[in-house]
Amino acid sequence: MTIVHNLGFPRIGARRELKFAQEAYWKGESSRGALQAVGADLRQRHWQHQSGLDLVPVGDFSFYDQVLDMSFTLGNLPERVRDFHGDQLDNYFRVARGRSAQGADEHHACCGGVAAGEMTKWFDTNYHYIVPEFTATTEFKLDASRLLAQLAEAKAQGVKAKPVLVGPVTYLALGKAKDDSDKLALLPSLLAVYSQLLDTLAEQGVEWVQIDEPILVTELDTDWQHAFNLSYHQLKPCRVKILVATYFGQLQENLYLLANLPVAGVHVDAINGQDDVRPLLNLLPDHKVLSLGVINGRNIWKTDLVKVLDWLEPLAERLGDRLWIAPSCSLLHVPVDLNSEQKLDTEIKSWLAFALQKLEELHVLAQALRNGRDAVKASLDANQAALAARRASPRVNNPAVQQAVAAIDAKLGARKSSYWKRAGEQSALLKLPAYPTTTIGSFPQTAEIRHARSEFKAGKLDDAGYKAAMQAEIGRSVREQEALGLDVLVHGEAERNDMVEYFGEQLEGYAFSQFGWVQSYGSRCVKPPILFGDISRPQAMTVEWISYAQSLTSKPMKGMLTGPVTILNWSFVRDDQPRSVSCKQLALAIRAEVLDLEQAGVRVIQIDEAALREGLPLRKSQWQEYLDWAVESFRITANGVQDQTQIHTHMCYSEFNDIIASIADMDADVITIETSRSDMELLDAFDNFKYPNEIGPGVYDIHSPNIPTQEHIVQLMKKAAERVPAERLWVNPDCGLKTRQWAEVIPALTNMVAAAKALRQAAA
Repeated sequence: MTIVHNLGFPRIGARRELKFAQEAYWKGESSRGALQAVGADLRQRHWQHQSGLDLVPVGDFSFYDQVLDMSFTLGNLPERVRDFHGDQLDNYFRVARGRSAQGADEHHACCGGVAAGEMTKWFDTNYHYIVPEFTATTEFKLDASRLLAQLAEAKAQGVKAKPVLVGPVTYLALGKAKDDSDKLALLPSLLAVYSQLLDTLAEQGVEWVQIDEPILVTELDTDWQHAFNLSYHQLKPCRVKILVATYFGQLQENLYLLANLPVAGVHVDAINGQDDVRPLLNLLPDHKVLSLGVINGRNIWKTDLVKVLDWLEPLAERLGDRLWIAPSCSLLHVPVDLNSEQKLDTEIKSWLAFALQKLEELHVLAQALRNGRDAVKASLDANQAALAARRASPRVNNPAVQQAVAAIDAKLGARKSSYWKRAGEQSALLKLPAYPTTTIGSFPQTAEIRHARSEFKAGKLDDAGYKAAMQAEIGRSVREQEALGLDVLVHGEAERNDMVEYFGEQLEGYAFSQFGWVQSYGSRCVKPPILFGDISRPQAMTVEWISYAQSLTSKPMKGMLTGPVTILNWSFVRDDQPRSVSCKQLALAIRAEVLDLEQAGVRVIQIDEAALREGLPLRKSQWQEYLDWAVESFRITANGVQDQTQIHTHMCYSEFNDIIASIADMDADVITIETSRSDMELLDAFDNFKYPNEIGPGVYDIHSPNIPTQEHIVQLMKKAAERVPAERLWVNPDCGLKTRQWAEVIPALTNMVAAAKALRQAAA
């Protein structure tokens, strides 16, 4: 009989209960006990949702990040937090965000501040993890308290628990050595703690443990392949059954490696890696379980259940109870419950499945495999009808948009002149000082902004009242920036709920949910728009707001846009056409907005491509195809302007060193890029690559409430000037400021402007 299980469940809650509990605790508005109570309630509720499964994940719930959880389980705490007062949760939040709750940080004067851990993207998703830190002297020491507490809760509630761990090889691979040491030299001591942890779980009566090793879908050299063999041979004597889980891509040359690990079962992503299934079957020993991820855990479209059954039924007959089925990966990456959506377009809603609906799809597949298709005929018929309706819907296909994409040629993506000629004309027009200062676009989303938006959506505030409220906030942002002495201003984005959703709401081909939230990091949740059809721009989207802001100041005002690659990568995208086609449709739409801004007199335009890197395939051999169409899409968007118009782009919280040449090919006049948490590590790329245009390496970590000092910013910029000529450097935060408070932003930007002035004086 086919076994049904899940790899992980969304932890934030259907109404973002975890987010609000975290933020209340951090602000000192609620107690640690209240936060922990919300966590316990969410776990209980989520286990109940999964009660029909044969095995339910336990340990996938986190107060911030599952990789950070693993660091604490392994006793791998950065040295800078080890002597702080408070309990483990305080230190946990300090590593995550630089500080814990306000009350817990009153000891700051005696212990000093702490730098938050570096944060980067989890493979090719929009989820961020806290990067483990290693040195040659790193020691591991088991602390299983968090996992054992959750396991005890699950057992008390009758949950058929399957603990979930980040695997040892993936953990090492994703971490960073803070010195010149070899991470793999730590493997023996790391495995000793994993062995201890597995034996501890066995003592609690655990039968199966899911160990996530998604690094297996990347290209591994022989040393890392050997690390897998070493790891699982050393873990083999442990008294639990191990299911090694991979996801997000294809195994390819790692097929043999996975099939022959001495473990009880393996899970593979049959959505992204279906071509792996048949050869894996031929390699897998007869005693091993094969778990197949047959439901897409990263997108929200209904599964074609009949199509899945067509290829799954023969495997079920062959494997019997050795066949397990599950989503392709953790459901962390999709919203909780489609039934919460009362305002979503009914037709489009009928095409979708959120986390709970995906579990229902799994149950239908399981019943069909166990009892035949007739047992679930009504469900299969409804599924096929919804899929057919989507394919036939005239709302999906727009011939005019398709013709415009077909007409794209190379000229559309080329600037009129080289950077050096453009730079001279822009300098003469803008008259900026050395080390010009700017911000990345957004300013704090105040209570007044949120209240006005809420009243407007509820129909309690009319168009004129909403416009007046937003203009008042724009005016405040402009006044604050002028008082600070910033050189290139922004309007603050008061009118924008989200940098992708705002644009999607004004583009044809998008739909929007009310409660379709997913976790990006910590308490930061995003509600990706649903790209269901061909994309077009009916009218200008930002021109009126930017023009109003420019009317309030004589300083240059940046027009703020989100780029096509980021809109694509941060949406739930169509699965019925290539991503490259959707991206070029977006590029044409945003290009029209760029040209309208220029026509309105805006001479600095920022086109954010924060998500450029996260769309990269996980295998380097497949990178170039993606980079070709991603860079082409940006150039189509940006390069129709005159030489005097300065184009900026922004990227953040990813590893960019290995694609720096493609970033240069984008040919933006200025790129602002995150470097503060990594201590300017990104700029190591410029040791061997001479970046040709201007760059603003972020010097203010906006994801932490800590306020950078003038001295620290000067130090970072001096590091940058060792790699990039000072005359091509900008000074800016590493991301937008919407999540911060004005009380934090003003002193931080004051220090940033003072640092720029000090740098100018030193260079004079």
